[in-house]
Amino acid sequence: MTHNRSVRDNCLPSTHSVHAGETRVKSLHALIDPIFQTSTYTFDNMAEVVAYQTAHNKGHVEDCFEYGRYGNPTIAAAEARIAALEHAETAILVASGMAALAYTFLQYLPSGSHIVMTDDSYRRTRQFCEDHLKKFNVDCTVVPLGDFDALEAAIRPETRILFSETPSNPYLRVLDVERFAEIGRRRGLITVLDSTFSTPINLTPIDYGIDVVIHSATKYLGGHNDLLAGVIAGSHEVVDYIRGYIGVLGGISDPNTAYLLLRGLKTLSLRVQQQNQTAQKVAEFLAAHPNVEQVWYPGLKTHPGHEIASKQMTGYGGVLSFTVKGGRQESFQFIDALKIPFISASLGGTETLVLHVAAQAYSDLNPEQCLKEGIPQNLVRLALGIEDAEDLIADLDQALRAVQS
Repeated sequence: MTHNRSVRDNCLPSTHSVHAGETRVKSLHALIDPIFQTSTYTFDNMAEVVAYQTAHNKGHVEDCFEYGRYGNPTIAAAEARIAALEHAETAILVASGMAALAYTFLQYLPSGSHIVMTDDSYRRTRQFCEDHLKKFNVDCTVVPLGDFDALEAAIRPETRILFSETPSNPYLRVLDVERFAEIGRRRGLITVLDSTFSTPINLTPIDYGIDVVIHSATKYLGGHNDLLAGVIAGSHEVVDYIRGYIGVLGGISDPNTAYLLLRGLKTLSLRVQQQNQTAQKVAEFLAAHPNVEQVWYPGLKTHPGHEIASKQMTGYGGVLSFTVKGGRQESFQFIDALKIPFISASLGGTETLVLHVAAQAYSDLNPEQCLKEGIPQNLVRLALGIEDAEDLIADLDQALRAVQS
């Protein structure tokens, strides 16, 4: 079966966001790929069955459909579009970003193996690696992001994966992706990078030699805070090995989610460019505000990762963190005085969201434990949406001025 997928390898991200992965000729000449709301597929005769099984056994899965756990045309279209954006050979859409990470780690980390990851990573990722992988007899070592001597020193004979994310969460530290990939390649290891904060508009890690790119598609790729999904992208050799594993475990996505993702992806480039510009303006405003102690944003020249980011990224992203002068009470006052941003733990959508890092992301830890994790009580993360920058700055200003120590 062929779906006549359009191939535009030489197109820029804005064009890929709209067209990549779609079928050029669709049923009834529809413009948009339909939602294939079916769990199973039929065959006209046994010759078709044999042809399907032959193709499937050879790994030609993109255009072969038998049962929903192994594939769906709407999901395949979303996977192809993301693969094009990431300059990857293939991609897999799964139930969430954490599912994407978990499946990758579980498939490539056999019992007795070892993973090295960088710090300042998403807390749930670190918990999965440090705590849950122990149940599978997998060890984890955490090293400072950017300390490549420590990274190399942590590698053991049983190490299988090097993992990082860029920019990191919550301090927006920037990884030298090319150097990270070179170490993995030289040491014969799989390099896995969570590029959710970067998006394929700002960074395409595979071009720098990364093996597996992970996204929480819930964030920028979907872009409208209305879906949960995760993405695994890379070469056929690396990613199809995970695809078969997911077919067994069953934590797939669904056609309705894939449709929402396809729709969100059409405006990805436009949204990210707006968020890049807004975040830069907001970061510069906050850095000069008397009621702000410090701002972390790669677009600021004062940020320790600015030089690396300027070399490997086309934009600095839509998330920044900063500390409000004072402590927990003052930062609460600031957040409560905001009128445009919503208080929420997510990011990457059309609405600006604000997060009190200690009270929300580290709510199970007391202030002393938070400080050990590098999280002060006045740390705020701001995920910019697509609202007007001037309106957001005016709102931030009035909220900061409302703070009373």
